[in-house]
Amino acid sequence: MPESMQAMVLQHAGAPLAQRTVPKPVPGPGEVRIAVSVCGVCRTDLHIVDGELAHPKAALIPGHEVVGTVESCGPGVTAPAPGERVGVPWLGWTCGTCPFCLHGQENLCDRPGFTGYTRDGGYAEYVVCDARYCLPIPERYDDAHAAPLLCAGLIGFRTLRMAGDARRIGIYGFGAAAHLITQIAVAEQRQVFAFTRANDTVAQRLAMETGACWAGASDETPPEPLDAALIFAPVGALVPQALGAVTKGGVVVCGGIHMSDIPAFPYRLLWEERKLMSVANLTRADGLALMRVAADVPLQVHVTPYPLHEANAALDDLRAGRVAGAAVLHVACQDG
Repeated sequence: MPESMQAMVLQHAGAPLAQRTVPKPVPGPGEVRIAVSVCGVCRTDLHIVDGELAHPKAALIPGHEVVGTVESCGPGVTAPAPGERVGVPWLGWTCGTCPFCLHGQENLCDRPGFTGYTRDGGYAEYVVCDARYCLPIPERYDDAHAAPLLCAGLIGFRTLRMAGDARRIGIYGFGAAAHLITQIAVAEQRQVFAFTRANDTVAQRLAMETGACWAGASDETPPEPLDAALIFAPVGALVPQALGAVTKGGVVVCGGIHMSDIPAFPYRLLWEERKLMSVANLTRADGLALMRVAADVPLQVHVTPYPLHEANAALDDLRAGRVAGAAVLHVACQDG
């Protein structure tokens, strides 16, 4: 009889996750098995559980902000080695042969595998991952405070980089990604203007604590024209508002994997060479670059802990906007 483990399983979209005893996964060629310490709870997990991202793996174990220790390696794996602490991000496998992979755009791979979506993820005691997509974790972060770096940090970092050298940056939706990217932007001598839900004093306080120079409601006009706006809230109506807030030649970058429909807006909001773009997934180069930055910049990662069996409560709190910073599931006992 195969060894077993505890996992939170999505049986079908719209249903709560169910705690199940399932077989412990076995690493195949090129894969490693990781003993999961913690797993972050991301808004993308919500989109999957709520059915807004179609066709997840059957009997899916969600979770793609995984931190743990390599327990065993499949055939052909020389790194990472057993005993190493690693992180596992959203993009979990690429073909390496499609035109996008061959031109350094593996985030746009034609046949990708996604952790916690098309591959089982980290809401479990063990997870099997492609060894190529395991990232090193800077020593300054314990497991719980490292987990949000693996999606909130990574997608936020790619979104920030797509804003180029913008000096005045507006951030719409101030949660897990925003509170990390604000700190990186401030370390780069940029100004951050935070836009939150109306009267969300918790998010606005977090914004100011992490370095924003201004915080207000998403329908307010910032005190200065913005060079760029980063949108992390999955609300299409924010796009025209952000376009109206950026100056001539400015850029609006949508950082989420899912967004409600963007309403019609007058061409004058896009005119004068404003740009509207999206971020799709990440690359391993993004991951390594962020980890170098995180090693140098002492990011204050705000986390709310939950035990594994309370994954549904974590998702409910995230859905209702009750999480300040990032929610993290504690799967195994660990520091912090």
